[in-house]
Amino acid sequence: MIITALALFCAAILGVAVLRGRAGAEPPAAYDLRVYRDQLKEVDRDLARGVINEEDAERLRAEVSRRILAADAKLREGGQAGGQPTWAGWAMTGLAVAGIGGGAVLLYSEMGAPGYTDVPLKGRIAASDAARANRQTQAEVEAQMPEAELPPDVSEDFLALMEKLRETVEKRPEDQRGLALLVRNEAALGNLAAAYQAQQQLIDVKGDQATAPDYALLADLMVSAAGGYISQEAEAAIRAALEREPREPRARYYLGLYYMQVDRPDAAFRTWRTLLEESQPGAPWVPLIRSRIEEVAWRAGVEYQLPEMEDAPGPSAEDVEAASELSDEDRADMIRGMVSRLSERLANEGGTAQEWARLIGAYGVLGQTEQARSIWEEAQQVFEGREAEMEMLRAAAQEAGVLE
Repeated sequence: MIITALALFCAAILGVAVLRGRAGAEPPAAYDLRVYRDQLKEVDRDLARGVINEEDAERLRAEVSRRILAADAKLREGGQAGGQPTWAGWAMTGLAVAGIGGGAVLLYSEMGAPGYTDVPLKGRIAASDAARANRQTQAEVEAQMPEAELPPDVSEDFLALMEKLRETVEKRPEDQRGLALLVRNEAALGNLAAAYQAQQQLIDVKGDQATAPDYALLADLMVSAAGGYISQEAEAAIRAALEREPREPRARYYLGLYYMQVDRPDAAFRTWRTLLEESQPGAPWVPLIRSRIEEVAWRAGVEYQLPEMEDAPGPSAEDVEAASELSDEDRADMIRGMVSRLSERLANEGGTAQEWARLIGAYGVLGQTEQARSIWEEAQQVFEGREAEMEMLRAAAQEAGVLE
């Protein structure tokens, strides 16, 4: 309403300026009279200076006098002010008011939010608290999800083994290894609800020995089963993980997502920014955070520019080109040399978990299983207690064949 009123006010100023300008304008005939009188005086001055002779002066006086008589006659007939009729000024004023004022209203009706009330900070915090208190349960969310489908490449033999595994776990509900296998394989089949139920059972069996990664995995499975929605139970799992390890990365990622869902982008930005700065480039949550953190910062009212992501170290373009020109034997020697240099650097200077994982995998590819196992054992000591890095290393060790 205020913007529309300002637009109409500006249009009115333009209209008044148009009308006043036309009302005070001099009639064309009166202007012509003044010009012709000045021309008569100019003829007399030119004659006095000798520029023209008496005969030319008389001829010019006669011509100018004729024009004066014609202009005087037109003025007596009542010439209009300005060069256009008065109604044109009123028409222009009406168009200005309708175009500016009406255009503002039309644009707001299309691009604005008519009827949307003010949202002060206090009201937004109250709405966020209400959203927290009214979160849906896991069962309510899953009831709205489509039924999961089996992956197309699952064999009948695998399904038969899964049935045996389920029967075994049912008969031996305290078997932690069996429960862990069930969690992993149910998730691989897309049975996320069954996977998180098995994970919850595993946590119950562990009791006080349950770790922060156990609860973080439970939250991960619950959120995935709910299509990204963080239910009351998933939030409880996130909180439980952070109580045991405040720096647990997966729980921190989902905590930021939870803050977004309850309209607290300020808290989400703080959580994700810290996690992003502390994470290795290859961490699975890094691309997820990077794709949204600038929008989160904007919603939080924070000026933030996403830093460039450091590339994982590896062979340069020159190394790759040089390797392509070598024979198979020379290429193998070159690879062994690069692996040896990486191993020596990690032993002397240390490095990221991604580099350690790459070294384990490289030894596995070269068939040097004992070296891969030695690096895996050393990496466990270096990254002890850092579950996110350990997950990456375990995957590399399994790929290299040194960990079942």
